[in-house]
Amino acid sequence: MRVPFRLPHIYFVWRCFPIANTGHQINEDIRDKEVRLISESGEQLGIMSAQEALNLAEEQGLDLVKISPNADPPVCKVMDYGKFRFEQTKREKEARKNQRVVEIKEVRMSPSIDVNDFNVKLRNAQKFLGEGNRVKVTVRFRGREMAHTEIGQDLLVKFAEECNDIAVLDKAPKLEGRHMSIFLSPKSAKESKK
Repeated sequence: MRVPFRLPHIYFVWRCFPIANTGHQINEDIRDKEVRLISESGEQLGIMSAQEALNLAEEQGLDLVKISPNADPPVCKVMDYGKFRFEQTKREKEARKNQRVVEIKEVRMSPSIDVNDFNVKLRNAQKFLGEGNRVKVTVRFRGREMAHTEIGQDLLVKFAEECNDIAVLDKAPKLEGRHMSIFLSPKSAKESKK
């Protein structure tokens, strides 16, 4: 009778790793001989061995966190690491919420634009600037219009002057291929008061 082949049982020891790399060494991960210790209140406790510092943190029911690894000796602080991470993520979330992405809106014209069409484009650009977006104003030259690029340049300068009270001209008119363009940025609240 043939005995079936069995693989030996392998037991794995699992260790919980945090999902995100926090960048801080805590508790037993600190392998330095000596550390400069700071209490939870910010008071300097002096230089001591990492094991002594860890024992002191465990007595208080807190964590030992290396906050300045490049110092000589490294600086560690006694703190509640879970609370620290929670407050840090809360601050990052608040900062992301307060960020505003500035879009670049484009207004296109031709050198032979009519007055009413020009005014419509101007109102659209002023609306975009009022919303806090940058505006790229472009004049496209077709065929023989390339011989008279100064008309497009005058048109862009006039456009910038009309938006002067709410916008700042970032770049002077610049010809790139068959397009000439300028960039307008909205004035901040301080600049508009001046």
